[in-house]
Amino acid sequence: MATYRSTYGGGGQYYRPSFFGGFSFFPPVIKALLIGNTVVWLFTDLLLLPFRIEGVPISSFITKYFALWPIGVSFYPWQLLTYMFLHGGFGHLFFNMLALWMFGMELENLWGSKQFLIYYLTCGLGAAVTNLAVPFLLGGGAPTVGASGAVFGVLVAFGMLFPNRPIYIYFLLPIKAKFFVAAYIFLELFYGVFGMASGVAHFAHLGGAAMGFAYTSLLMRGMTFVDVLKKWMGPPAPSSRRTRRAGDEDVLDAKFFDIKTGEPLDQKKEISQEVIDAILDKINTSGYQSLTDKEKKILTEASKKIH
Repeated sequence: MATYRSTYGGGGQYYRPSFFGGFSFFPPVIKALLIGNTVVWLFTDLLLLPFRIEGVPISSFITKYFALWPIGVSFYPWQLLTYMFLHGGFGHLFFNMLALWMFGMELENLWGSKQFLIYYLTCGLGAAVTNLAVPFLLGGGAPTVGASGAVFGVLVAFGMLFPNRPIYIYFLLPIKAKFFVAAYIFLELFYGVFGMASGVAHFAHLGGAAMGFAYTSLLMRGMTFVDVLKKWMGPPAPSSRRTRRAGDEDVLDAKFFDIKTGEPLDQKKEISQEVIDAILDKINTSGYQSLTDKEKKILTEASKKIH
């Protein structure tokens, strides 16, 4: 089995299949985002460019209603989502989509399409909220477009999950993912504070990165924001209708036992390396989608122990 080694947080080693096996180069969500962003750019920047309404280009109306505007100017709630699908030119679109594919492909294959989509949109929303808050507190602000904030979240997740994976700058100079991401974040913070490179929403990028760091930290612990919210709210209050009966203190929780082995079912068995290797072989030959729910759960539990 062709494999490469990835070092996860905590110093553990974990093996994943190579790209040339079960993992898809264009998983469903990545493919949909690439196509969707490209189609929107073709319509807004090319096909609709010659058309006008009362002398005003249609693209101006699209920017007014679907770009992310500062609060109190032309802000509408749906802009928190729609701004991610608008871009300020082909170069802006190309590099965002290239980074999304390069760093997001493996995340979607690892997490699954549903979780990756939730993660991507959450990072985009975090970037949008940050971009609204900073101008509101400091003044100024301009309409913002682009998926850069969400892509920064994807970049952070990749750096956290695969910190020692080499990334080749200009296809020549190798640098570990953790250093690459750290340098990117530092530059964004520097430019954002000192106002350099005008026309770039640096604080939106930082917001997406911060949201990505928080979300990925939870996922590496087997949790989500919903789990944190439930824990923060505390357990539900006991019903006042239940009255204590004599002998309640003697009632014990029921336990279920395996008929064949007689072992309690609530005791988690140690997952052997042979079982994990068999699952990884199955991914390499048939793809992640071929795994059963039980096999996916085993792989997730093994990943948690490494983290």
